Amino acid sequence: MVCFSGFSQEVNHPNQFDGYLFAYFEGSGPGAGQEHLRFAASADGINWSALNFNNPVIKSDTIAHSGGIRDPHIIRKADASGFFITATDMNTDQNGWAKNTGIVMLKSTDLTRWTHSAIDLAKQYPATFARVKWVWAPQTIYDPIAKKYLVYFTIRFEDNDKLDFYCAYANQDFTGFEKEPTLMFSPKFGGIDGDIVFKDGIYHFFYKGNTKIEGKEVKNGIQQATSRSLQGPWVEDFKYLDVYAGTTTPVEGSGIFKLNNSPDYVLMYDLYTKGRYEYQKSTDLFNFSDSPLSFTKNFFPRHGSVIGLTGQEARHLNAIWKGVPGELLIPKLPADRFQFVADGNPIITHQYTADPAAIVDQGKLWLFTGHDAGAGKQSFKMEDWSVFSTTDMKSWTQYPVPLKLSDFSWAKGGDAYAGQVIKRHGKYYWYISTNALGIGVAVADKPEGPYKDALGKPLLTNKDCFDSKNYWACIDPTVFLDKKGQAWIFWGNSECYYAKLKENMIEIDGAVKRVNFKGFNFTEAPWIHEEKGTYYLSYATGFPEKIAYATSQSLDGPWKYQGILNEIAGNSDTNHQAIVAFKNKWYFFYHNGAIQPGGGSTHRSVCVDEIFYNKNGTLKRIIMSSEGVGKK
Repeated sequence: MVCFSGFSQEVNHPNQFDGYLFAYFEGSGPGAGQEHLRFAASADGINWSALNFNNPVIKSDTIAHSGGIRDPHIIRKADASGFFITATDMNTDQNGWAKNTGIVMLKSTDLTRWTHSAIDLAKQYPATFARVKWVWAPQTIYDPIAKKYLVYFTIRFEDNDKLDFYCAYANQDFTGFEKEPTLMFSPKFGGIDGDIVFKDGIYHFFYKGNTKIEGKEVKNGIQQATSRSLQGPWVEDFKYLDVYAGTTTPVEGSGIFKLNNSPDYVLMYDLYTKGRYEYQKSTDLFNFSDSPLSFTKNFFPRHGSVIGLTGQEARHLNAIWKGVPGELLIPKLPADRFQFVADGNPIITHQYTADPAAIVDQGKLWLFTGHDAGAGKQSFKMEDWSVFSTTDMKSWTQYPVPLKLSDFSWAKGGDAYAGQVIKRHGKYYWYISTNALGIGVAVADKPEGPYKDALGKPLLTNKDCFDSKNYWACIDPTVFLDKKGQAWIFWGNSECYYAKLKENMIEIDGAVKRVNFKGFNFTEAPWIHEEKGTYYLSYATGFPEKIAYATSQSLDGPWKYQGILNEIAGNSDTNHQAIVAFKNKWYFFYHNGAIQPGGGSTHRSVCVDEIFYNKNGTLKRIIMSSEGVGKK
């Protein structure tokens, strides 16, 4: 018998996926807490983060007859209108492995609100399944010819050791089957944990199989059968795909998913006696890499499944359960936005940010930052910049990446170091540094960008740093427009330079000069602001860096050293500030290495606290706080 006839064709999905969602049950902790539905998310399909602190997103005692679920399989509907999950209805913690006779079916339109039903085959179809012993690992595949969803699973009867695959069409509302399940595929030596993938006109049926000689199993592992049609016949190749076949390390729970924007497929499996989850890759689903690779994860998954995830879906999941990797929350499309509430310091916790700069424009504070992107690296990897806005210092909006280092054709091999944005003549100019390659300037019509290189070459290079021997002297620009309409730019590392800008904002006007005064121990990160006619030059000093400042009545000096403004920022050798007035308060932005795990000198996070003036115009020392300004 077969389930149905007809040729199926590949279903094209309209969405562009940004990441991945993993549905699984847990393999660690007390047994009563393991057999529940859990989710994890990933930006690359390899590094995973559990949602909801690895607590269940749905507790099984609310959906399963047995009170437990295993082997959850999730799919996206062919028309992208929702999602289906099937799972084994089994509670081994309470009932052991002796028997389970049904499955659980769930559906959702948004991945967070699910309705469910549970099917007991022995009770619903007693003529055939009264003596069923196991109903394992149900999965679903769409048949575009029949325009229905096929659910398939492993069956074993009490009077027969053979493990075969049965299937049935789901009814229209995905709460049960249209008809009694029928035999789908009977592997020669039996099989469990089936997973069907369609590619290039061929259905690939992956499952855990085995080899027997005179009735005794001599080998087991992941095998596949293929067919041009879901009705079969299924042709077994009797080869083992996993590298552990024939060893003392068994695997099960295999699942296949395709990497986004890549020809690679991932064959993952559960090394259930070793407590590991590993994978091999393939581009054709016939030939797989001959060395296993490991996932990184903060949970211990058992048999589960993976689907693609859009950025919008990732943000929705994060709003409900938290835990989604920050890379998935960052907007990608031009009109996309990510809104979040700052919960103290650091104010941005879903990605590493550094080198803050801020402006106020039309009732909003705009925050521009660098982006420490080198996961796990102990050196800087900075490829782009980020932009955020707020109207109240609590609720923030993030915009798509406004500017990348690669937008500057001349900046090959550099890094997206610190910069600052200034508005003039209705346009926004972003002055950026690229480590040793110079300072560039980009321009945009809106503060959120996108920005484009305004010159096609550096505005300033090390050659302009006339008395410096430092390889990276030309970094960290800060720009300021004085009350007479004159634009100024300050920059430097080890020595601080400054110059006037022409009104077009893309040319130096006159000579480059150097700042020097008694007590000036300059490292980097200059910033200019003005209050009540006094100019304030703040800057990083020493190493690890503190922030010091000086005052003057003229940007040409002379400057008077006023002392330390901010102490060493926690867990970060560098310290980089921005000072801006917004809604009758002054704010001091800086970065530290506070986000843990992972935070540090090359994985920094932007913070903000208030800054206050003394009666004589000097500045009070910054009190860095965990609460920040959003909770006050």
